[in-house]
Amino acid sequence: METNGWKIILASGSPRRHELLSGLNLKFEIDTRNSFEESTNQAEKHSLIPVEMSIGKSHGFHRPLAQDELLITADTLVLCHSESDPEDWDGGEVLGKPKDRQDAFRMLSKLSGDVHKVITAVTLRTSTSEKTFTTESLVHFASMSPEEINYYLDNFSPYDKAGSYAIQEWIGYAFISGVEGSFYNVMGLPVQRLYNELKSIFKNKPL
Repeated sequence: METNGWKIILASGSPRRHELLSGLNLKFEIDTRNSFEESTNQAEKHSLIPVEMSIGKSHGFHRPLAQDELLITADTLVLCHSESDPEDWDGGEVLGKPKDRQDAFRMLSKLSGDVHKVITAVTLRTSTSEKTFTTESLVHFASMSPEEINYYLDNFSPYDKAGSYAIQEWIGYAFISGVEGSFYNVMGLPVQRLYNELKSIFKNKPL
């Protein structure tokens, strides 16, 4: 894809996002220097939390953007439905990155045999414009035994991942029975939607 002179900056330390953006065959640099503290208003509507976080990361970037730079930030959230109403997502629990092994075990036990929602917000910002979009996917998990959860925790690294799992690892092969929506969104970056948004910017705003 022709960028028309735009320099792309990915402000994320996530190896998954690096891999996914590389898959679009675009040249970009990684710059994670940021002053944003990742905290959110718990009274906020759950589905809006990734938007708040992605925008915060964008505006916390350590310097002003040059005229030819386009900054990409993103935030991914795992959301469980309400215990009493499977259609009530804002009444459910938000699963962030686990604090420790016990917390990771609790999260995976909660996801086991159920459906959860993954929401990713992406912010695209230049020196003169800004746009944030969200993508949602529903993930169906088969039931996992305590022994299977412990096997995953023993052999993989869930502690830097929302919901304590990575869909591209063993747990995804063995227990994710279906995904409604973007698979790559569950990994942390909805690259198909991002490609179209970038294409629009490069086409309509040549430098």
